[in-house]
Amino acid sequence: MKLWDKGYKIDSLIEDFTTKEDRKLDILLAKHDILGSMAHVNMLRSIGYLSEDELIKIEIELEKIAESVENETFLIEDGVEDVHSQVELLLVNSIGDIGKKIHLGRSRNDQVLVDLRLFFREELSSLINRLSSLSTMLLDLSDQHKNDLMPGYTHMQMAMVSSFGLWFGAYAESLIEDIETCISTKKQINKNPLGTAAGFGSSIPVNRKLTTESLGFDALCVNSIFAQMARGKTELLVGQVISQVAFTIGKMAMDICHYSSQNFGFMKLSDEFTTGSSIMPHKKNPDVFELIRANCNLLSTLPHQLQAVIGNLPSGYHRDFQLLKEIIFPALEKMNRIIDLTAHALPKLQIIPPDLTENKYEYLYSVEVVNDLVKQGTPFRDAYKKVGEDIDNGAFSPQKELNHTHIGSIGNLGNDILRNRLIRLLKT
Repeated sequence: MKLWDKGYKIDSLIEDFTTKEDRKLDILLAKHDILGSMAHVNMLRSIGYLSEDELIKIEIELEKIAESVENETFLIEDGVEDVHSQVELLLVNSIGDIGKKIHLGRSRNDQVLVDLRLFFREELSSLINRLSSLSTMLLDLSDQHKNDLMPGYTHMQMAMVSSFGLWFGAYAESLIEDIETCISTKKQINKNPLGTAAGFGSSIPVNRKLTTESLGFDALCVNSIFAQMARGKTELLVGQVISQVAFTIGKMAMDICHYSSQNFGFMKLSDEFTTGSSIMPHKKNPDVFELIRANCNLLSTLPHQLQAVIGNLPSGYHRDFQLLKEIIFPALEKMNRIIDLTAHALPKLQIIPPDLTENKYEYLYSVEVVNDLVKQGTPFRDAYKKVGEDIDNGAFSPQKELNHTHIGSIGNLGNDILRNRLIRLLKT
């Protein structure tokens, strides 16, 4: 079944190429398509284009279809082009010509726009919940290891004294910032395109405010052409969120691979989270974090992949948009899995604080010595020069007493500030 069918036959290879993958992915939109249809038919009833009896019959059948989606028995039959066609086919098969009335005043264009916005709204809510749990876990680990010191590095060289508490807290704050972006993006896409039809409105006096309220949207996509132009932009916004989260988690995975190597030995994964070598019996490899790192690198390219599809398209609908599902839907699934795996593995990460009294770590304290001279009255530049000369001459004597008190330092992590920030975000 094709909603646009005019009686001529489509070449089978062309039909397979243009619909096969889309039909598979459309299953994910089925629940949202039914919600959009429910809101639409109630609106049609309110403006007199459906009788009360017709509305009831349609609603009963839509609820049955929704149950099949919930039970995972819903499918898009062979020969049926998409989820919209399948839902309408089921209605027509059940209640006859009444089912043919549900498409009045809308197009598949605004139908899929609604489906996608409802889908992304739900997916972003799920992502926010996952990130909230992971950031809270990282803050707890930060508190747990606040007194466990470690070297900090810049340019891959030892820089200053840091702590595992500061390291865990850094990634917690980065994820909280990512949550802020998720919330902002969710708010931006939570606007109603239904009623814009193919992008130019309709002579049917659809009540767009009613469907906006029914579907829980914050506002309208007001301009009909803009509503269609937002296809691709919406996916790009979600892709940028995923890319940002992937950047955070990928960097953390890299650190874990780095710090768990024998050259550092600051971290150790439980044996059940490692793999071995077929030739080297001593190897215990952090494959899970290596694959998290690689997958995050791939996900970070999402905005570029999406822009490659939509970058040169004029306004209006184009079939090119169909490919966006093949990019963004699997990416969302992969991102969720990465977050879940990270949350599963982190509690099994053993922290092994290095002994910073060893001579190889003495330069970590060079800034402490500079600051100590400044406190005694030496200008900073003179103190910096003297300590540098002492290091070059082998006369450097480290001052290992640490007194970091400002917010965000090893002596004052500021985790309560971050927890309160997270709480406020989740209330918005």
